[in-house]
Amino acid sequence: MATSRDEMKQSLTFRRYEDGDDKHLPWNQEIWQASWTHKCPTYVHRTPPCQGSCPSGHDIRGWLDIVRGIEKPSDGMTMQEYAFRRNTDANPFPSIMGRVCPAPCEDGCNRNMVEDHVGINSVEQYIGDTALQEGYTFAAGEDSGKKVAVIGGGPAGLAAAYQLRRKGHAVTVFESYEHLGGMMRYGIPGYRTPRDVLDGEINRIINMGVEVRTKTKVGVDVKLEDMERDYDAILFAIGAQSGRPLPIPGSDATNCISGVAFLSAFNEGRLKAVSGRVVVVGGGDTSIDVASVARRLGHITVENEKDRPEHIIINQTAHDAAMIANRSGADVLLISRSPIDKMNAAKHEIDDALREGVNIQGQLNPVEVIRGADGRATALRVQKLADDGKTPLDGEFEDIEASLIVAAIGQTGSLEGMEGFDNGRGLIDADKHFQVPNKKGYFVCGDIVRPHLLTTAIGQASIAVESIDHYLKSEQLVKRPKVDVHHFNLMGKLMETGLQPENFQAEANDINGGLRGTSDANYAVHNYEDRAAYEVIPADELFLGHFAYTPRNKRDHIAVGAEEVLGHFEERLVPLSAEQAVSEAKRCMSCGMCFECDNCVVFCPQDAVKKTPAKQKTTGRYVYTDYDRCIGCHICADVCPTGYIDMGMGE
Repeated sequence: MATSRDEMKQSLTFRRYEDGDDKHLPWNQEIWQASWTHKCPTYVHRTPPCQGSCPSGHDIRGWLDIVRGIEKPSDGMTMQEYAFRRNTDANPFPSIMGRVCPAPCEDGCNRNMVEDHVGINSVEQYIGDTALQEGYTFAAGEDSGKKVAVIGGGPAGLAAAYQLRRKGHAVTVFESYEHLGGMMRYGIPGYRTPRDVLDGEINRIINMGVEVRTKTKVGVDVKLEDMERDYDAILFAIGAQSGRPLPIPGSDATNCISGVAFLSAFNEGRLKAVSGRVVVVGGGDTSIDVASVARRLGHITVENEKDRPEHIIINQTAHDAAMIANRSGADVLLISRSPIDKMNAAKHEIDDALREGVNIQGQLNPVEVIRGADGRATALRVQKLADDGKTPLDGEFEDIEASLIVAAIGQTGSLEGMEGFDNGRGLIDADKHFQVPNKKGYFVCGDIVRPHLLTTAIGQASIAVESIDHYLKSEQLVKRPKVDVHHFNLMGKLMETGLQPENFQAEANDINGGLRGTSDANYAVHNYEDRAAYEVIPADELFLGHFAYTPRNKRDHIAVGAEEVLGHFEERLVPLSAEQAVSEAKRCMSCGMCFECDNCVVFCPQDAVKKTPAKQKTTGRYVYTDYDRCIGCHICADVCPTGYIDMGMGE
C-alpha cells in the first residue's frame, strides 16, 4: 500500500550526515588523540532567531518557556503573570501586538526547518488577553526627580512613557489627537485592534503615573522653547501621520487622498460610507486596510457635494448616520506594482480582502490622474508592468474609472512648529542611540525616524529610553550590542531564585589568589558562556532529529464573505484557549537555551553529564559536567536539540 503524503509529512527523519559525506570536521572543532579529546562541554547561551528577527527584541523564547512550564515563577506568581512580566519587559502591548504584528519572528523561527513555525503571535495574544482579564498592572520605579516630555501618544510614545516610568522618571505625554493610541487607533480599523483591548493596554501605562495632555500640538499650542525650560529631556515620538501623494500629474485633485487620512476619518467615526468606485494604490498592509474598510462601509449615492468622502476627510466633517440606511456593496479595486504573490501585505490579509470582495490587480503602475471639467479625478491611468513589477510594457496603458483614489504608498511626518528638526524628507534624523544629532537633550523614535512596523517603534522606544536614562544620569553612552535585544540574564535568574554565586575570597596561602579549582567552588558560574549579544543560533547548530512532527495550534479565523462584509466590524480572530496556548508553546525548540530534555545525561557514556541538584537548579543550570569523568567524546553536543552545548573548554 502506498504511503500517503500526510503520512510522509509526519514521518520526518533527520540525518546529521548524508550519504557521501566523508570529510572530517576541521581539527580545531574536534581534536582527538586515541579515544579522548581535551575539549569538554561548555553551556553556551545564544539568541534564538525569533528574537533576533523581532524589531522590539523581546525575549520570545523566555516567555514561551514560561508558558510551557520549563521556567518556573517564584514567590507564588502564576505562570500567566510571570509570562506577562517577561513579555512586557520589551513590549507593553501584548494583546494588540499578538493580533496585528506581521510576526517577522515567525518567519525567523527555526521550527520552520521541521514542519511549521511556532504560533508566537497567538501565544502572545493569550498572554495579553489574560493580563487584561486578570487586571495585571505595571509598577513605576523609584522617583528620580527628572522630568521627560514625550511628544506623541502612539505606540512609540506610550512604550517610551512605560519604560521611563519603570526607571522612575516623571513623564508627560503630549498628543495632538483627542485620544491616545496613534496608528494603533487611527491607522488600524477597530476590527483588528478592538478598542476595549487597546484602551485597557493604554490605561495600564497611564496608571503608572503618566501625565497626559491630549488635543495639544507641540510647536503650535506649546512651544519647544518652553518645554526645554520645563523638562530635563524631550523625546519626539510623533509618528508619520501624513500620507505621501501619488507622484504623478493630476494627483492634486480633491478626490485623491492618502490612506492615512482615509483610515483616520473612518476611525474617528466621521467617514461612514463611500460613493462610486474606490481605487486604492499600494500593496502593503495599509492599502489592504483601506480596501477592506471601504468594502465594510459600503456605497451610497451622494446628493450633496459636501457629502462626498473626500470632503468629509479633508474638511474634518462627518457623515449623517441616516445617510447609510440605504447603502450597498462598494466597488473597490486595489492595484500594486508588484505581482499579487509578492505584495508586502501579509498573505492572510490579502486572502481576507479577496474573500471580502476586494478586486486586487498586480503589475500596474499609476502614470496620471485623469480629471474632468470640474477638476475632480474621473480615472487613474496605469501602465502594465512585466512580471518583475518594474519593467514597463510599451503601449500597455489602461484608464481605470474612479470616484475616489486613495494612495497608500508611504508616510511622512507633520513638523509644523518644529521645522528645525526636519531632515528634508519630513522625518527626523537619529543616531544609533536615538539621539537627535547636535541637539543636546533631544531624542527621537518611531515612524518619524523611518516609517515601519508597530513593533519597530516599540523597540526603538526602549533603546531611546536607555539613552535618555544615561543622559539624565550624566553617564557616557556605550556601544550597542551586535544583537540588540532584551536578553535572558542568567545572573539575574540566579539572584531571583537565591542561587547567586558566593563572594570571592582569596586564600592567603595560595599564590594564585584562590583561582584554582573553580569547578568545585561556589564563587563562579561554571562552564557557562553568554554569547547572546553576539550570535543568533541557526538551525544547523540544533539536533533537529529530536523534534517530532507536531502540527501548529492555529487560531480560528472568522472568514467574512463578500455577501456579508457590509457593516461587518466584529473581530475576526478567535484566540487560543489556555490549553492550546500551552500546547503551542511546547512546540518551541528553545534554540540556544536548555529546555531540560535529558538527552545529554542519557547519552553520555561516561556518566560525566549530571543533573544539577534540585535545590541548585534553575533555567540555564539544569546540568553540569564532572570533568574528572569527561573524555570529550562530543556525544552530548551532538544530541543537544537546542544547540546549548559546545565542545569548547580547554582551548
